[in-house]
Amino acid sequence: KRKITLQIFALAALVVVAIARPDNPPTYGYSAPTPSYAPAKYDFNYAVNDQPSANDFGHQEARDGDNTQGSYYVLLPDGRLQKVTYNVNGDSGYVAEVTYEGEAQYPTPQATYGPPQPSYSPPTPAYG
Repeated sequence: KRKITLQIFALAALVVVAIARPDNPPTYGYSAPTPSYAPAKYDFNYAVNDQPSANDFGHQEARDGDNTQGSYYVLLPDGRLQKVTYNVNGDSGYVAEVTYEGEAQYPTPQATYGPPQPSYSPPTPAYG
């Protein structure tokens, strides 16, 4: 009895596999996606010059497709102006030229020894 059950099960499994197997592989009703965007094109710039905080920096960039040109600058703490001019043309990578304007200034630190000294004088009496 067990042998007959196993044979029936094996035959049923073969029938299911034969029915489920299509003659042709499935086809789908869509093609590969195509890009629906335009190449990048932009131009921007900004600059900051805040005297109280000594912040002075800016950036400019223009892009048209795979070609990008730009520059940025920053006033360094030592007083020099650092400028970077760069471009990217297709797959050539980022190519930059860095220049500096001015001479580095390093103020001589004032050495202080001992405890801090008060910067005030005692009050003068208001009575005589």
